[in-house]
Amino acid sequence: MRVLTGIQPSGVLHLGNYFGSIKQMLEYQGKSDLFIFIANYHALTSLKDGKALRENTIDAAISFLSLGIDPNKATFWVQSDVKEVLELYWVLSSYTPMGLLERAHSYKDKVAKGIMANHGLFSYPVLMAADILLYDSQIVPVGKDQVQHVEITRDIALKFNNTHGEVLTLPKFKIDENVATVPGIDGAKMSKSYGNTINIFTTLKELKKQTGKIVTDSTPLEEPKEWENCNVYKLCNLFMNENELLELQERYKSGKEGYGHFKATLKDKIWEYFSEAREKREYYLAHKDEVKDILNDGAKKARAIASKKMEIIREKVGIL
Repeated sequence: MRVLTGIQPSGVLHLGNYFGSIKQMLEYQGKSDLFIFIANYHALTSLKDGKALRENTIDAAISFLSLGIDPNKATFWVQSDVKEVLELYWVLSSYTPMGLLERAHSYKDKVAKGIMANHGLFSYPVLMAADILLYDSQIVPVGKDQVQHVEITRDIALKFNNTHGEVLTLPKFKIDENVATVPGIDGAKMSKSYGNTINIFTTLKELKKQTGKIVTDSTPLEEPKEWENCNVYKLCNLFMNENELLELQERYKSGKEGYGHFKATLKDKIWEYFSEAREKREYYLAHKDEVKDILNDGAKKARAIASKKMEIIREKVGIL
């Protein structure tokens, strides 16, 4: 079973990236033919600073490796190192109805949030389809907001296959229902685009500052508090086992602690959870040539598959 996933190098990684995507990647390692890429072409829709994109790409690779991605168990590369993806993107564009893209929720949501509308943002689902279909991906782990993009990929693949035969593999999406949407400090989906993130690799001081900004209600310190819809509790749920959560619920109901105490508990849990990853990150930051070698090796493996697939597609559509 081939599983494919990617993440944009549009800034430092946050809890939403990890629990919405990276954690699933780690669970697939050793159990499937896992493909992971850093989506730097996709990042161009929102990041126009070339120097920042280059730095973010390497930083994302370092972060992935630090969090547990094993290049011996997965094919790991940078999207732009396999140019066939852009060729397939253009071919698929000719099989993509405009109405399909006009119905894309992600595009509408991002524009509504103030992100500048452009063709790259609008055609993002087609490039994502190329990412998936180029490698005959069978499973694509996604958050709830990306499900529609996988469905669009299937629609495009069906359009192509109806014309040229069973050339493209129809992928299926996979969601971890428990963590598909990670709340940000304002309660909305955690996203760099929305400026509501809690970062993974940061200082303890900054982590305290970020968790301290989590939006809560105004219940006084001495009164019992509701945990069910509390943003702090929802984030604690990502890091605590059942007994720890039951204990936290009792603390909420006791009326002896305020939200500041619960935020401090969350901060400690986050810091502890990523302690090993921080150590690995220090190593890779000091050995960037090793990171580049890992990415180059991954690109060679991915390119070998992509080039063979494109030979078939070119023959079908008549490209010499």
